[in-house]
Amino acid sequence: MKVLAIGATNSTTSINKQLATYAAGLAEGADVEVLDLNDFDMPIYSEQREKSSGVHEHAKRFFSKIGEADAVVISFAEYNGSYTAAYKNIFDWASRINMKVYQGKPVIMLSTSPGPGGAKSVLSTAVESAPFFDAEVRGSLSVPSFYDNFDVEKGELSNIELVEELKSVMRKI
Repeated sequence: MKVLAIGATNSTTSINKQLATYAAGLAEGADVEVLDLNDFDMPIYSEQREKSSGVHEHAKRFFSKIGEADAVVISFAEYNGSYTAAYKNIFDWASRINMKVYQGKPVIMLSTSPGPGGAKSVLSTAVESAPFFDAEVRGSLSVPSFYDNFDVEKGELSNIELVEELKSVMRKI
């Protein structure tokens, strides 16, 4: 099974990319591909840009990566209570190819932050809107206080209760 792991931010030190990568690795027998949103940098979406230049090649590649996967694990960073600009832009461009950006794939949606809120606001928004974009959300989990619950050196959750919750969520993929 090919699992696509996405940290929905362009931060080069993304804790959400770390969480998505770890979670995807929990899928039994998974061949994990980790996307770096920095590889999909493109102009801010606008109808005028689309009309003058067409859909950006990076958006086409992003959409194809989802299509090639058997499942998607995405962890959302929260900027001011919402999606990061980098993720939202890529998503907006990809939706111009087809509104069914997730292409009917099973999706696990996660979020984390350094604080106790664990980026729950953006996760809630993502889960609620996912069906409109053809995602089959199989589970979701917010991980609060990332640095208290994740061993960065080992690249894994250190909080046993969260480990068990995440394993339970990942079995649904």
